[in-house]
Amino acid sequence: MRRLWWLALQSIACQVGASLFRFRAHGLHNVPVRGGVILACNHQSFLDPVIASCALRRSVTFMARDTLFRILPFRLLIESLNAFPVQRGTADLGAMKTSLRRLKEGWPLLVFPEGTRTKDGSIGAIRGGIGLLASRARVPVVPTCIVGAFEAWPRSSPLPRPSPIEVRYGAPLPEEIAWDADRVGPALESALRGLMADRGRSYGVGGRPPAPAPGRRIHTA
Repeated sequence: MRRLWWLALQSIACQVGASLFRFRAHGLHNVPVRGGVILACNHQSFLDPVIASCALRRSVTFMARDTLFRILPFRLLIESLNAFPVQRGTADLGAMKTSLRRLKEGWPLLVFPEGTRTKDGSIGAIRGGIGLLASRARVPVVPTCIVGAFEAWPRSSPLPRPSPIEVRYGAPLPEEIAWDADRVGPALESALRGLMADRGRSYGVGGRPPAPAPGRRIHTA
């Protein structure tokens, strides 16, 4: 039942994204089709959890700051979409355990290792939590870069506005780097900056991306 709910809302989000934001997704072939995977994403706006997962054929789980769970209707919504709380700015062991458990169960886990939304649209410093998570989980780490969401919904604006948005999935980090707690952060920051600047949309090797599911109008490359 939850899977059907996810697919229904995903379909709506895709249609809205294509209509209002001319949403595009690139490098889908870099995201494993099964098994646990960390989607390590930059954080540009409140739209990011939807943008980063909208084009995928898999249900995604993600962390959300604990204060969002205090509003009951919103809590019920995001929990139904596989979100779980994290106390931002602290070593939240409960969130870490939940993350590791869901990765072991085979979920794609969306994380925002900058820790907060960007103030100017650029890639911020990567915090240390991603190193601990990746070294313990030992699953692929896919750099995931959102471009344009800051222009669509900057921190200073109460509501979003129509503006082109795309998500770029980079090649998974090499295992010897991704599972090294000291090396994954710098490597991830470098990869995200490269994806942000890249206009060639090659994003690693692995063949052409899969076609979008029937009824979707998302452009992929």
